[in-house]
Amino acid sequence: MKNLINFLLCLAIPALVFGQSTVDASISFATFQDQETGKGYVEVYLHLLGPSVGLSPLEGPNGQAKLDVVILFMQGDKVAKFDKYRLSGPVTDKPIDFVDMKRYALENGQYQLEVSVEDMVNPGSAKKFRTDLKLDYQPNALAISDVELLASVKNVDTTAAPNPMAKGKFIFEPMPTNFYSKLDELILFYFEVYNTDKGIGEDYLQSIFIDNADTKEVEEKISATHKRKQPSPVDAAVQKVDIKSLRTGNYNLVIEIRNRNRELLVKRSMPFQRSNPYLEITSEKISSGEVSLEQEFVGKLSVDELVYGLKAILMQVDKADGEHVKYIISQRNENAMRMYLFSYWAKENHNNPEAQYNAYMKVAKQVDASFANGFGRGFETDRGYIFLKYGAPNNTVFEENDPSAPPYEIWYYNQFPKTKQNNVKFLFYNPSLTTNGHVLLHSNARGENNNPRWEIELYKDAPNDIQGNDFIEGTQMQSNTGRHARQLWESF
Repeated sequence: MKNLINFLLCLAIPALVFGQSTVDASISFATFQDQETGKGYVEVYLHLLGPSVGLSPLEGPNGQAKLDVVILFMQGDKVAKFDKYRLSGPVTDKPIDFVDMKRYALENGQYQLEVSVEDMVNPGSAKKFRTDLKLDYQPNALAISDVELLASVKNVDTTAAPNPMAKGKFIFEPMPTNFYSKLDELILFYFEVYNTDKGIGEDYLQSIFIDNADTKEVEEKISATHKRKQPSPVDAAVQKVDIKSLRTGNYNLVIEIRNRNRELLVKRSMPFQRSNPYLEITSEKISSGEVSLEQEFVGKLSVDELVYGLKAILMQVDKADGEHVKYIISQRNENAMRMYLFSYWAKENHNNPEAQYNAYMKVAKQVDASFANGFGRGFETDRGYIFLKYGAPNNTVFEENDPSAPPYEIWYYNQFPKTKQNNVKFLFYNPSLTTNGHVLLHSNARGENNNPRWEIELYKDAPNDIQGNDFIEGTQMQSNTGRHARQLWESF
């Protein structure tokens, strides 16, 4: 997909925007091959920013945008193809963005594409675009289409009216630009590979990767995909690439086709720009002012909210960091608290630290409410601490009527990625019999409290029932009627 707007570095293709304009529109295009004719065609995508266009009043509170669109394909002074149409936006009671797409069959050759958009509701509000494009699709020749960057993909609703954005069974919404902000986590795109049955005639290798536009070096941190494909007349594909770990810079999304000997046969690339300011966030950058916290989510938090947010992550940090967090909390150092909280969540999600913080704090508040016992936050209790640190257990057993034992419960985890274990268990008991007074007695999770004499401690009100005669080193109780903590522990 080629972007016509001179947006930031305008990586897709050079573009000239001219004339006075208030309409905020972006134009992009992509070329494909028609398999029936073997010739090429162009899809022109128009994206309108809702608040920048007027609404013609309809009945009630609704209105509708009305724009005149003119599309010209020029070859020198000759008009190779011309189209003019009235574009009507969706019926709405408030400005919303909308998109449109047109397809044009063209002969191979060099063209200058000119597009003008004029708001009929606000006369004089217009925008024009101009760029070059080339079609060179040969019948039966191996080729790759342009790469169409996508904002979304959804299935065609067969009960609804035909959608101009539909292609086969899907509706593609194109990206308005080739710029990916700190909030974007992946690149979604569409492309087609033609005539591998005739141009190759055997299995081939399709590779997709990202390289640096300045150095041409492949970005090793971004997982490349390599697929062995079977030859066919056309292979259409929707793909995505995770860019969460991609630094700020200029890049190319690259598609290569190679034969069995790994010889390069055809290649297509799509330039794009990435902004990822939080990828390598450090306290030094924050302290130096390189990253301003005033505009970030932590800048809106009160001191009490900062303290709460820091206490809620204590179980997630190592011992040294934990001591540091406790210190800055005790000092009520507002700037230090903001710096640490923001740094922590920026490292957890450098695309959208605020969303990650909000999602985590939603769970933390629920845990706080569930396990609060009057002596501290619910997530500061043993059960709350374990829940936030490791997540919800797969199974939980509660027992309040076991002879000679206070109330206890056992949490079971089938998978335990934090320590790469399976079948992990935690046993909490409530010797004080207070509300939510459960403490961790025993666990087989690496790094947590492991107490070989947990059964002795649980049933300490029946000291004469220790199995065997060793009251000092014994680890198990006799299996008396109703006493089944060990049975429950070993049942999973």
